[in-house]
Amino acid sequence: MKKYNIALLAGDGTGKEVTDEAVKVLKAVGEKYSIEFDFEPALIGGCAYDVYKTPLPDVTLDLAKKSDAVLLGAVGDWKYDNLPPEVRPEKALLGIRKGLNLFANLRPASVYPELTQLSPLKEEVVASTDIMIVRELTGDVYFGTPKGIEIKEGQKFGFNNMCYFESEIKRIAHTAFKVASQRNNKLCSVDKANVLDVSRLWRETVIEVSKEYPNVELTHMYVDNAAMQLIRAPKQFDVILTGNIFGDILSDEASMLSGSLGLLPSASLSDSKYAMYEPIHGSAPDLKGQNVVNPIATILSAAMMLKYSFNLDSAHDDIVNAVRKTLKLGYRTKDIAQAGMEIIGTSEMGNVIKDNVLHP
Repeated sequence: MKKYNIALLAGDGTGKEVTDEAVKVLKAVGEKYSIEFDFEPALIGGCAYDVYKTPLPDVTLDLAKKSDAVLLGAVGDWKYDNLPPEVRPEKALLGIRKGLNLFANLRPASVYPELTQLSPLKEEVVASTDIMIVRELTGDVYFGTPKGIEIKEGQKFGFNNMCYFESEIKRIAHTAFKVASQRNNKLCSVDKANVLDVSRLWRETVIEVSKEYPNVELTHMYVDNAAMQLIRAPKQFDVILTGNIFGDILSDEASMLSGSLGLLPSASLSDSKYAMYEPIHGSAPDLKGQNVVNPIATILSAAMMLKYSFNLDSAHDDIVNAVRKTLKLGYRTKDIAQAGMEIIGTSEMGNVIKDNVLHP
């Protein structure tokens, strides 16, 4: 029997509720394929600060490094808003990404046929949209130095440095081209090369890497135009490659094509075995304990774990198909329900998806 050790970092707010449902579905996969998943919990975010006075304790990072993969819920709570910036819950995300060298963030944005009416855009615009955004995750302005706030010319002066090494661009470009090769052989690299020196290096490097992938059609787009095109005509995109800050913004924008943050998963990968999987939504502390949040994003994140960390493509497909069947049968949590539809809770949604994995 195969065995995989998973670091289970539920985090804050509704994080435990959604990760509980992902665990439930993974156990169903284990039952179906004779796989044992060993889940070891640890604290991250605000709950870790309460115990350790840091949002990312060494014990948590050490567990993540020893595990075969990390499943994360979400971090953050308004009660921590007045903490110093260096110990706020969100710092844990930057810390664990850096600690595990998670340089590649994969964020799919798919629109389900049953949910096209949920998008703020016209149904004919979003129908059949299926985009994968590949975002560089450990460079750019979030990690660039120098940075800080100091007094300059008699007033406060804030600065962050947008910077990339050529090697950092090459490795994320290779990841994106490989993803595109497994999809429809189309890759759009997004930058701001008309203004930024770092983007000119980005574009030059991506073009150089593209020579190793002659079957993939490479195009380029400035980030401001890409933001507009995602709304105007999202189906023109298949795989989007971009840097950290542009990817942060564009992936959140793309998430609204589906109509709910509760539907979209993500994978953060390294060039070793380290990998972390999490929903793109926040911790929603105002909804904690109410059994109302949508667990689908976290369940699909677990599915991505099966694919990218364990090479269990059939098990991945089983979860994706179970989610599709669940939606087709009309099951809805509050965030994706329309007037007159019966609403089920977080746990109930997990149960239905689990049953559809076992009985497709």
